[in-house]
Amino acid sequence: MLEGKAMIQDTDMPVKIQMQAMSSASQALDLYDVSDCESIAAHIKKEFDKIYGSGWQCVVGSNFGCFFTHSQGTFIYFCLETLNFLLFKAAST
Repeated sequence: MLEGKAMIQDTDMPVKIQMQAMSSASQALDLYDVSDCESIAAHIKKEFDKIYGSGWQCVVGSNFGCFFTHSQGTFIYFCLETLNFLLFKAAST
């Protein structure tokens, strides 16, 4: 397990799901090199799809921007180690 602590920048998720997001990120960082952002994001997305149903999106990196629409209560943006994590469930159309 990582010694670093995640810092939440913004979220509308229930606390229980926030904790799962940060735990999944920590697990992914233990499994993959910090420079392998694509594998880290895929790990988190697959875990959330399995636990909370399909439609989750995850972006991991140190420098990115995005614009998205999400389902209410499914958004979190946090920092862990040297990376930023954006996790959300896409809004239904």
